[in-house]
Amino acid sequence: MVQTQKRHTVRKRATKRSRNSRNPFRRLPSFLLWGLLGLVVLIYVVFFYKTFVSPYSFRWKALYGTVAYPDGKVRGIDVSHYQEDIDWRKLRRAQLQGVPLSFIFIKATEGTDIIDENFNQNFYNARKNNVVRGAYHFFSTKTPARRQALFFCKIVQLEDEDLPPVLDVEHIGDLSPEKLRSEVHDWMDIVERHYGVTPILYTSYKFKTSYLNTPDFDRYPYWIAHYYVDSLVYKGSWNFWQHTDAGKIDGIRGYVDVNIFNGSYDDLVKMTLGQRKKPEE
Repeated sequence: MVQTQKRHTVRKRATKRSRNSRNPFRRLPSFLLWGLLGLVVLIYVVFFYKTFVSPYSFRWKALYGTVAYPDGKVRGIDVSHYQEDIDWRKLRRAQLQGVPLSFIFIKATEGTDIIDENFNQNFYNARKNNVVRGAYHFFSTKTPARRQALFFCKIVQLEDEDLPPVLDVEHIGDLSPEKLRSEVHDWMDIVERHYGVTPILYTSYKFKTSYLNTPDFDRYPYWIAHYYVDSLVYKGSWNFWQHTDAGKIDGIRGYVDVNIFNGSYDDLVKMTLGQRKKPEE
């Protein structure tokens, strides 16, 4: 019996030593364990903030109405069906940071077969309420740019005092950068011949500098999307700056994209059809 108990005791001690050898943290003092745990938590918090909080802090401020708009005397918005039915009676008297609404860009088409469901209504009401209007096409990487351009020209009847047509480019899809640039040029060339005015290029700061920053794109007026920053870091020339997608204005329920124009109201009018001459070939 005594020998049996001794064997059990030896086995327990051997098992304990084996477990301790597999788990070295059991040998550390408790204050070191808590210190290591605290370090792991700190690293996770820093990673979480850098990845998920910091990039969107400006948006959170905008959503809660604590961020000021950048300086600008000529302000406008851009809309699509996402803004639903607009109360134009309120919108025509509305102000952005104390500045009256001067212009509005309206989504017209996308790809080769999509017409924004609110385009005709919005486009008509903008002219009726004396807001300088423009129309834009959302570029698709799935269909040839030529077909997209012809579709836009068929749907959008621009008139004198309208802003030049806009191409909204946001994705590269499966295209190479070279193919993307070629497709964008195809759209621009067809639309320019149709309306007799140089189209506007809309894209984000990062997309422009990554894919559409070759010198041949400098001839197009640039509408830059760069959100939640106090000032632009883009070094090239620009005409419009979409500085937030979380703006608020009377006449529109929910949030709306807000823009400023880089110039005076007279400069804006000079850009419109009937005022802005096509560059020499």
